[in-house]
Order: sequence, then structure tokens, then C-alpha cells
Amino acid sequence: MPRPSPRPRRAGNNRPPPADDGPALLNIGAAAVTIFPMDKIRLPLLAACFALLAAPAQAACYADYKAKQDDPLRLHYGVIALSDGACDDRRAASEEAARKIAAGGWTLLNIVSTFGEDGLAERKDNAGPYYLRF
Repeated sequence: MPRPSPRPRRAGNNRPPPADDGPALLNIGAAAVTIFPMDKIRLPLLAACFALLAAPAQAACYADYKAKQDDPLRLHYGVIALSDGACDDRRAASEEAARKIAAGGWTLLNIVSTFGEDGLAERKDNAGPYYLRF
């Protein structure tokens, strides 16, 4: 009668799974490739996905404004995208718009109104080249 072995026999891959305590090194031909554990990239990857999904929601607030440039005097009417927090607060909308158009050398005269995406189409022709320029 055969003697029983101390360990039961297993078929297939008899090696235990690799420990997930550091980067693994795979040798593929002459090149070595390092694979990091999934835990190290899962959180940043998830955060990036949420940031991409939230980005379109941030541009749901717009304002139409009047601005000027001196020497020689030039005036323009435009439409600008604002952050959601600035849509309900006229002062915050003015500060954000003034900061954005100042980068182009313009001075904000006033905010005419703030609105959502539903008001964009009717203002596009009047804003001309200053439609969502800043």
C-alpha cells in the first residue's frame, strides 16, 4: 500500500500568489518592466475620473459684460464663462470677469447679466469675437 504524502497533491499552478508588498519585476526578454501594485494608482485614477466628470458642470454659469481699452478708446460686449459660485453673487461675478479679461488688456465696465446655458445662443451673434473668448 502506498504511503500518504504529508502534503496533498494539487494539479495546475502550484505556486502561491505573489505578495503585493512592493513593485514586481517582470523580465521580458532583455527588457525589465516594473509593475506597481494597483493600490498605489487606484485612488489618483479615481480622482482624475471624477474631476473629468465634474468639469462640464463647472461651466454652467455665464455672464454678458461690457469692457473697454484705453488709448485709443475701444469698447466691446462679450460673453464669459464663470464658476458656479460666481453666478449668484454679482460682486464675485464682476471680480472673476475682471480678472479674466484683464489678461487680454481690457477693463471691465459692468456685468450686464448672469445666466445659464439656455441664454448662450441668443447672445452669440451680439458678442461676436468676444463670445467665450476669455
